[in-house]
This record gives sequence, C-alpha cells and structure tokens, in this order.
Amino acid sequence: MSADTTADTNTDVTDVVTDLTRSIAGTVDTSPRRLAEYAVDASNYRVVPQVVAFPKSTADVVSVLDVARSHRVPITSRGGGTSQAGNSIGTGIVIDFSRHLNHILDIDPTAKTARVEPGVLMSELQKAGKPHGLTFGPDPSTKNRATIAGMIGNNSCGPHAISAGRTVDNIVEMTAIDGTGRSFLAGAGLDPIPGLAEVAGRHLGVIRTEFGRFSRQASAYAMEHLLPENGPNLAKFLVGSEGTLSTITEAVVSLGDLPNSPTVLVLGYPDMFEAADAVPRVLPHGPLAVEGIDSRLMDMVRNHKGKDAVPELPAGKGWLLIEVAGATADEAVANAQVIAADADTDHFRILPAGKEASTLWGIRADAGGLAGRTEDGDPAWTGWEDAAVPPEVLGDYLRDQDELMASYGIRGLPYGHFGDGCVHMRTDFPFDRPDGVEVFRDFVMEAGRLVTKYGGSASGEHGDGRARSELLSLQHSDEAIAALGEVKRLFDPNSLLNPGIIVDPLPIISDLRRPQSISIGTAGGFSFAHDKGSFTNAVHRCVGVGKCRADTSGSGGFMCPSYLATKDEKDSTRGRARVLQEVTNGGLINAFDSAEVAESLDLCLSCKACSSDCPAGVDMAQYKSEVLHRTYRGRLRPLAHYSLGWLPTWGRLLTAVPGVSAVANAALGFRPLAKLVLTGGGMDPRRKMVRFNDRRFSRWAKSRISPAEARDASAADRDALIADEYVSTSQTEKKQVLLWADSFTEYLSDAGARTAVDLLESTGFEILLPEQQACCGLTLISTGQLDAAKRKLESTMEILDPYARKGIPIVGIEPSCTAVLRSDLGDLFPDDERARRIAVATSTLAEVLVDAKLDVPDLTGRTVVVQPHCHQHSVMGFAADRALLERTGATVRELAGCCGLAGNFGMEAGHYETSVAVAENALLPALRDAPADSIYLADGFSCRTQAADLANVNGMTLPQLLTGEASKPGHSARPSRLPEAAEA
Repeated sequence: MSADTTADTNTDVTDVVTDLTRSIAGTVDTSPRRLAEYAVDASNYRVVPQVVAFPKSTADVVSVLDVARSHRVPITSRGGGTSQAGNSIGTGIVIDFSRHLNHILDIDPTAKTARVEPGVLMSELQKAGKPHGLTFGPDPSTKNRATIAGMIGNNSCGPHAISAGRTVDNIVEMTAIDGTGRSFLAGAGLDPIPGLAEVAGRHLGVIRTEFGRFSRQASAYAMEHLLPENGPNLAKFLVGSEGTLSTITEAVVSLGDLPNSPTVLVLGYPDMFEAADAVPRVLPHGPLAVEGIDSRLMDMVRNHKGKDAVPELPAGKGWLLIEVAGATADEAVANAQVIAADADTDHFRILPAGKEASTLWGIRADAGGLAGRTEDGDPAWTGWEDAAVPPEVLGDYLRDQDELMASYGIRGLPYGHFGDGCVHMRTDFPFDRPDGVEVFRDFVMEAGRLVTKYGGSASGEHGDGRARSELLSLQHSDEAIAALGEVKRLFDPNSLLNPGIIVDPLPIISDLRRPQSISIGTAGGFSFAHDKGSFTNAVHRCVGVGKCRADTSGSGGFMCPSYLATKDEKDSTRGRARVLQEVTNGGLINAFDSAEVAESLDLCLSCKACSSDCPAGVDMAQYKSEVLHRTYRGRLRPLAHYSLGWLPTWGRLLTAVPGVSAVANAALGFRPLAKLVLTGGGMDPRRKMVRFNDRRFSRWAKSRISPAEARDASAADRDALIADEYVSTSQTEKKQVLLWADSFTEYLSDAGARTAVDLLESTGFEILLPEQQACCGLTLISTGQLDAAKRKLESTMEILDPYARKGIPIVGIEPSCTAVLRSDLGDLFPDDERARRIAVATSTLAEVLVDAKLDVPDLTGRTVVVQPHCHQHSVMGFAADRALLERTGATVRELAGCCGLAGNFGMEAGHYETSVAVAENALLPALRDAPADSIYLADGFSCRTQAADLANVNGMTLPQLLTGEASKPGHSARPSRLPEAAEA
C-alpha cells in the first residue's frame, strides 16, 4: 500500500466483527478456514482478509460500508472470485455478493432491459431472457459462475463482444455507493459526482489521445466516457473501475436478440501467427465471434480426456473458431462458406449447431484451466494473460511476444478473442527458482512495453488488479496518471475501496502466491506422479477458474454436488483446494488433522467429478483420501471408517456360511435394531441397513457356468497364462472375457451380474471367472485407509494380471470399482507394470458389448431415467452405455450430477441432509416427473440404494434392461413417496 493510502489495516478485528454482526442480518466470518478460501482468487496473489461478510440485502451492504468507514478498514467486493488479476482479494473486509444478493428483479421485454442484484450469475440472466428471445450479449467463459457486478467491475467481454458489445456497451444505469458513503444513481450525465466534469475538463487533451483508442483497451478508468463529444455517462465510466470507485448495489442492463441458427466455422492455419494474420479478412463479414486456439491446447484436452474428446479439425496447428449467424441454418452455413472463401486457407470445416460445435466452444471456455499445466506437467501461471492490441497488428504482435518469451526461456500457450485482438495465455514462470520472481517481474515489464509499442493495452477484459496496475505508467503519460488519481480522490478520498489497484498501485511482485513444500507429516499413500510426486503441486492445480461453482443445470456437468446443494464456497472444489494449499504452504492452517481441514472436506462426496470436469484436473476425491490417510494413519479412526470402510469384510463374514446372511438380513430388518446398529456404526439412523446376498455371486456363477467355459484358474493355470501358453478347451472360437465381481456384487447386490452372465453368453462370449474374490479396496480408499487398500490391491493384481497379460478383457460390474482399476490403481502403484496392464484391460460391460451383435429389447414409447455413476462419468465415460440405450428406441433422460449417496458419504452421520439436498439437484425431481411406466436405470449400487431409500423406486442395471427385464412388473421410476427432507 502506498504512503498516501489512509485505510487503517491495524484496526482491532474484534471491534469490526462486533459492529458488523450487530448491524447486518447476514453473516460475518473470521475463521482461518474462511479466510483461506477468500485469500486467493484466480490470480497469482494471496492476500488474507480480516473478515468475510455475506450481506443478505442492500441495507446490509450499506451497513457493512458504514462499519468499514468508521473503522477505516478497506473494502473489496467479490462475486464469483474468478479474477485473474487479483482484484477480488483484499486486506480488510471482503463482501461476497454471490451468496444472497443474486436475484433478477425485473425483465422488461419491451424495453429489452433487466434489473438485477450484483450477485446474479450471467448465465441465469441469459436463461431468464431466453423465453423472451433475449440475451445478455457479453459472455465470458466463466459466465455460469461470473456475477453481473463482477463483469461490470472488469468490463468483461467474452467471445461475442465483437457482435454483442462489451459489458460497458450493455449497461443502462446502476445504483452505487462511493467511498464517502454517498449513494447515487449512475446513468447518463455526471451530475451525481460533483467535480468529475471539472476533472475531465482539465485533461481533455490527454483523455482524447490516450483513452478509448480501440475496443479492448480495458486498462485504467474509462475516461473516454467523460468526454463531451461522447455524451458523458457516469454508468459507463464506472464500468471497469474494479471496485475502486464505488460499490454496486443494483444494475440495469440492456438485452439483445438471440442470434439465429449459429454455425461454427473452423479455419486451420500452419500456426497461431498466421491465424491471427487472417482476422482482418474475417471481420468485415460480421461474424458473431472470432476465437483463436492453439494445437497445444487441443493436445492438453486429448491427454486429459482421451483422443475422442476433440472433434475432427481441419489441418493446421492454429485455428480460428468463428461463429456465424443466419436467418436459417442453411443461410448460416452459406455465410460461413463465404467467410471461408476469403480467409486465406484451404483448410476449414463447418459445424452446424450441435454436439461437435458445443464441444469446441466448451474446450475454448475451459482454456484457462486446461492451460494451467505445460505439456511437461509444470505449473503455468497467469500474470501476463490479458493483453490486447488492435486486430490488424495481432499477428505481428504475437510473433514479437513469442520471441520475447524465448529470450527468457519461458513458454506460453496463447488463445483468446482474436476478433478483438485480445490474447489470453498462461506462462511457466520459474517461480521455483531463486531468481523466479525477478524473471517474472522483468518479463512482465518488458511485455508491457511491447504491447504499448503496438498501441495496445495490458488488460483486454480482466482488469488491472494487482497483476497490471503498475504497468499503467508504461502505457500512459504523467498527466494521464495524475488524472486517474484525481478521479480516485473524488470518489474515495480515504482510499478504502480496493486500495493498491489502478491508482497508487502495489508492485506486481507484492503478495505473490507460490507453491512451496514444507514438512507436512507422514508418508503419503498416492504417488501424485502426474504432479511430479508432490501433493503440494497437486493441490495447487486449482487455479481458481471456479467451474466447481458453476450453474450446471441443463449443461451436463457433475461438479460439485455439495456446492450446488449449499452454495457455500467451503463446499466447492476450489474452496477445499485453497484450504489444502494453506496446509502445504504453511500459513493460516498448518496441519492435515486440523479442525479447519476436517470441516472443509467433510461434505466432499468423493464423487471424482472434478477429476474430469475441472479443466485444471483437480481430483478432490483423491486429495481427501490422502488427507484422511495422513491424518489417521496409526490412530483410532471414526466409527464409520470401520463400519463402512470395512464393508467388504463384513460381507465376506456374513456370507461365508450359507443361511447366516438371511438371518442377519431378517434381524436388521427389525427397525429398532437397525437404528441401534446404524447409530453404533457412525451412520445416520434414518438410513436403511444394506441387505447381504443369500448366496455369494461367485458360488452361483461357478454353478451356473459350465466347467468348459468357466476358468476357475488353478495356480498352474495362472503360471501358464503368465507364460502366454493358456489355451481354451472350448470347442468354439468364442472371445474370452473375465467377469470380475467386485465386493458389492459378490456380497450385496448381484442381480445385474447374474443377468450379465446371460447377456454375455447369448452374445457369444466365453466367460472366465477369477480363481478367488478380488477386491479393489474402494471403501478403504474413500475412507483414507490407503495402506490397507494397497495390501488388498496387491492381492487383486496377482489375481487379475495373468488375464491382463493375455489381453483378456476384465469386465467390471460396479462402476466405482471398475474406476479404481482404471485410475486409482495406477496412482497407488505408479511403477508397477501390473497396474498399467490391468487398467488397459479393464472395461465396462457396455464397452465390451457396444460393438457386439446384440439383440436389444424394443422400448419405444417408454422413458428411461438414467443415473450415470459419478466415477464412471469421470473415469470411463458413458458413451458406450449411451449408444446401447439409443438402440432400444426408448426416450432416455440422462441425469447430470451425483445421486447424493456416494458410497459411504450419504450413510455417515451428519451427512443425511446434504445427501438429500444433492439428490434434489437432479435425481429426485427426475423420478417425481417420470411417466408411470418409466424405468430407473443405475449401474451404481449407491445410486440404486439412494433411489430406493428416498423415493422407494427400484432401479435396474444395464444388463437387466438389455435382457428385457424392464417388461416385468416392479420397475417403475415413479416414486411412491417423497424423502423426509423433501416432505418437510
């Protein structure tokens, strides 16, 4: 903070909290866990606030600001917390507007305007406008977690700014409060702020020559909106001021018409430079959007999600993604062809609206997270990621920037809004080296001079914040800098509003956040080989893009179910990552066994959705397991770790002797006894007890499958397999598969597996069975008993590897257990070739059957409500299952999101309410709305249990559906009752 800043950062926090608590209906929080969550946004910076406030009304906001002024405490306004410039973190009071002040107050279809509270999500506004044929045009990639006030603060743009305008072009008026406590309505004219017109009058020359020079000049204040020839407009002037001049309490924005029949044109070029050179040829055709994307980014997607995750692209290593509209779909395609003919390339592809086009835009939207790692797995950082130049010089600018990076020995992956000349990039600054900070500063300063040389701006839409405010002196004259200071003092004379940003800037190296491993306890369980063996590197994968906070309704996203239920940052993947980053770096929280870490991870369902849905590749399920491992290793554990973590052991014991499980099931069916057992085992007494199989699946299977087909391999047989000498004695040339029954199937629910036997045999497969039960240790992994899980998996690898060596598919039944073999096994045994072979050999039943000749039942006219298991969604994918379901002719309603039980999570005491709330995200509404003869399909044992427990709906598995069991009675997805929480 500069010397003339008068905010008092030494104020007694207790007094501030006391006054805040007394004066607002919302909540205030000073806990270390909460401060850790709000000390970082999506930037390179870490600034610990004194307190986080969650106002429930505009009156609360006024009170918070009054308290801040009375104690001279700085104020930082925060929406989605996705700022890459460090402008949503601060040393005083952070106000979170997203939690409660998130309502759309009015939509006027005639005037084409919307009146909103500051915390409204941009995507929610788009959805509200859609029935009227309207939309809010600026749509940054974070639109499903970015708030309107945050977009106003940064003058956000997104890909459609070239056609729909920037946020500043779509603002009508706003209600705001400045640093003196003055509340005013900002719109046309400057009257609400005395002296502002005079400041403009004293600096007309420099404003005309240095501000508003091209569309993406987003740095500093929008002084051009003070000029008389532009029609002075206070609302437009405040856009892009990053909370340094006022706090927004309400805004009126303009809405535009939804585009007709948008089509994507993909143009391929030898490199990004030539792609940028072509932009001026494209713009005269009036496209909706022109985005640049690099081959390295596409490689990141393929490496993370598989080669089929990227649609076919035209030849090249740099592409322009161009969205084109038309009155009809055919006209849009014709317009795209005209652009392609004038784009100086022979390589192009036109994608009408549909899955491939959506996938490409999704990749572009996730670029900020995908680019967070280099091809070598090193961290790539923000810091120089938002520069913009006039589009006509973009290609030459990119060439010079590439040479500049090469001179520093650093790499960057450029992408962005090429139609506006705006370039985003993450760079592998060497922060792990002793001179890393110096290299960072020197490069950014030189990059600032380079962009100035091209008449550009260090910020194109993300704001200056801590990352670029110091660079303003490179872009502007002394007079211009002085004018900015005069404006700041008119609105905020005591520098309480986001100090150190734009005016009197902090050095760009102040408060930098860097991973630095410290002593963090006992040896780990997972290898974190993908993060160079470092848990610290792993948790710092989170770069703060906030997709875990996204409004995913209707988008097919599974992450993050607990946040969707609670809307609390602590229950987001990002919030948990911030807490773990504090532990690994040392700071607010210093131990894995701290109460703060336990509270942060408590409501994580370990669904693994973040491992695939998070563009940065965060796997919070794995991190939680690792933390539990380090916390409880060699210590007494919570009761549920024994009752649920050892569930396969209890199943093995109760099914060892025929008849014992039937007695146990009958006894536990007596509700008072069941409640006692549940409570005593650390589980919620509102849950039902699981039922154990009357007969183990393996015993049934060995009696059901003829000896010539079932290979109950002896030790000699296994040795022969290993020696690649195993020869089938079957008289037919059937393809062999090993049907692997996990512990859930073996001991708890085997109806699907029994049907799978019929299905595989009828399809012409020869079924082999392991010589003994092979458990994947899933329940041990989810409860952090990793030493025990490794011992279990050592045995399992011994059993399964001979088949994997032979190339025999290992067909899993339970999705979560199949996912262990495909993912966690390799992380637990990174140097074991058996783990790699087994992962390659393991398949879902659908993956084995999708290319087989299979007669499926005709379910035309019936609805199938499908709950894909979260682990299947994250690890194996659901494409094969989806293809099989399409063959049935049924109307398929595929749910997105966790069922809410998630293995042991929903059974554990203290999780019932959250489990039900998560089920209300998708599962329970879908069951309530399902037609009377619909089918509930769920291969996951947990998913079927949740539906039966909460809605009394019996689910079936995919093999049961494919063998025609849906025609039998008792398989309606319509619930016979609502869950208790829903009734309340």
